[in-house]
Amino acid sequence: MTGTIEQVSISRGGIPKTAVHEAWIGPLGLDGDAHRNPKCHGGPLKAVLLLSAEALDHLRAEGFDVSPGSLGENLTIRGLDFRQLRPGMAFRAGGAILRLTTLRQPCATLDALNPSGLRIQTRLYDDLAKSGDPASPNWAKGGFYAAVEAPGFVRPGDILELAGLAC
Repeated sequence: MTGTIEQVSISRGGIPKTAVHEAWIGPLGLDGDAHRNPKCHGGPLKAVLLLSAEALDHLRAEGFDVSPGSLGENLTIRGLDFRQLRPGMAFRAGGAILRLTTLRQPCATLDALNPSGLRIQTRLYDDLAKSGDPASPNWAKGGFYAAVEAPGFVRPGDILELAGLAC
């Protein structure tokens, strides 16, 4: 299981996150990245948010004005089938090792991306995904949070590759 890091993104809090040439990933996430609502985002179990570039492609095709970083993700990944991701899997991301913890549950912050009559949250998450069922057609479309097992630098173009299964 491999993919390519298309974009590395940070913000001072909220969305969108903007592209950077490289970032250090430490125990609490990317240096320079902040969260508008630290009660719900960030911390050691939600240090990094990974999102599929293909999910963004599908959202654009449905009429949503999104691009890498729009959904608040830190790492936008192309070429990895997010439907195969499960909590506990570990990935090498550039020089860092990340362990997937939980699906991202889209919040009201994403309301800013909702055009008239469409709701992005329902395209990213549903009751099956909420119950932890990977049979959900929306499994991991909203992204996956990860904890940092080993810090390191990450850059666009780096490979994201499976480094281990659940411990």
